[in-house]
Amino acid sequence: MITSHSVGQRRITRRFAFGIALALVARCGILFAQTPAQVESITVPWESMDTPMPHFWEQMFGSGRAVLSLRDSYRQDLRAVKAVTDFRYVRFHNIFHDEIGPLNLDTRGRPSYNFSYIDQIYDGLLENDIRPFVEIGFMPVGLSADRKNVVGFWYHPNRAPPKSYLLWDDLVRHFVAHLVERYGIREVSQWYFEVWNEPNIDFWSGKPKQSTYFELYDHTARDIKSVNHLLRVGGPATAQAAWVGDFLRHAYSKGIPVDFVSSHIYANDTAENVLGSHERIPRNRMVCRAAQKVHDEIARSPMHGVPFILSEFNASYTNEPDVTDTIYMGPWIADTVRQCAGVVDLLSYWTFSDVFEEQGVVRTPFYGGFGLIAERGIPKPAYNAFALLHKLGERRVAIDSESALVTKRADGALVIALWNYAPPDGTGSKYVRPPRAPEPSKRFMIRLEGAVPNASMKLWRLDADHGNVIKSFDDMGRPAFPSRAQIEELKIAARLPDPERTVLQNGATEVTVPSQGLVLIEVSP
Repeated sequence: MITSHSVGQRRITRRFAFGIALALVARCGILFAQTPAQVESITVPWESMDTPMPHFWEQMFGSGRAVLSLRDSYRQDLRAVKAVTDFRYVRFHNIFHDEIGPLNLDTRGRPSYNFSYIDQIYDGLLENDIRPFVEIGFMPVGLSADRKNVVGFWYHPNRAPPKSYLLWDDLVRHFVAHLVERYGIREVSQWYFEVWNEPNIDFWSGKPKQSTYFELYDHTARDIKSVNHLLRVGGPATAQAAWVGDFLRHAYSKGIPVDFVSSHIYANDTAENVLGSHERIPRNRMVCRAAQKVHDEIARSPMHGVPFILSEFNASYTNEPDVTDTIYMGPWIADTVRQCAGVVDLLSYWTFSDVFEEQGVVRTPFYGGFGLIAERGIPKPAYNAFALLHKLGERRVAIDSESALVTKRADGALVIALWNYAPPDGTGSKYVRPPRAPEPSKRFMIRLEGAVPNASMKLWRLDADHGNVIKSFDDMGRPAFPSRAQIEELKIAARLPDPERTVLQNGATEVTVPSQGLVLIEVSP
């Protein structure tokens, strides 16, 4: 949830001293430089069996709250991400917030509706070939059972249950009926309607949380289906992969429609909160461990087979500049795609842009924001990682590796992603955390059995020296308010270099990937 993420109580500000780190680097630099490269051999039969590899990781993204979608900067970033991914859906909070103005109550408490801003919001998305993943919430103040019960975001969304379910039902039905009238059922039936956001933590104040959320879901799902049975509704949109089994059992027993299951997970959530265990789960394992838990709960439920959408995920739910701003994200995203393939139907990265205000107005471009694109339209390494992984094929070739994905594309090319995962080390944000001893490089020895012996190859790199805007930002001295000239310089530095062009040598190649590096290879058919 979002942010600063959305999880109010989960948000922590972390600051670490950097001075000691410099001394350690100076003292240990020679030792670090002598660390030998690891070696991994991968053999791929060109005509090997393959399985479907839908691009589930790049079809949906989260974003800042609804009203921000009216900004030009938001739409520019939306188009930039659309240009390098298979971006189809966007999810955001607060479509019912009073700043959107959907509901007015007269002196007698009678409702009237104004969908003008909602129309502008959804028109703008559809004009850019993006459909809404509609999160139903938060509560309009006039409809709230507690007008002062708000989340601690800068824009103060109300998290209380409705004071009247008659009024809530009327709002939901009018809202959905208006969408169908404006856009047509053929269009809106391709949207998703998700009820609320993270009701298991501090985004829902009903007591007890679970039973009162189930009441909200029951009303809302029936309201949506009363407009048209083709519309898709789901939940429980929980943080930390919670409540899914209980939710499905409840819905089944009451005959409540559920067209998809949604939940959220962040890589720095704890095993205690997610799995009820005391394991120490590494950051690169938590998301898909939690996703597997939800996947298994769905399979065991009386509603098994319902699609599973992880409608929020990222490497951190806090602002960690040495994580979400840096090249660390390349291997982390690639490894998450590898592990979660076949476990989830859609992964929604939180978020596509740092046009985002849950903690207030963004003060500096690189503060550990969740977006692929930093303030002022500056692409981060994570943006480049998604651009590279978009090149993967639609069929997956099984290999025995935790550091590679091998795919076949419809045009006949073999596309390989290689990475060298290492934990965050602070080298991309010097004021946050002392750098660790550099992890060794990794040398991949790849043999493609049955390939043309000297087939042509293209190779892209994302690492400390390629597609890494943070290197240039550090060289600038990390200005809090970059000048216009510096912003343009950073945009240039953020670009991925052109690919290296080479050929196989007797059907084989060797590639060295530095720590936290990601490589994408295309081999011509």
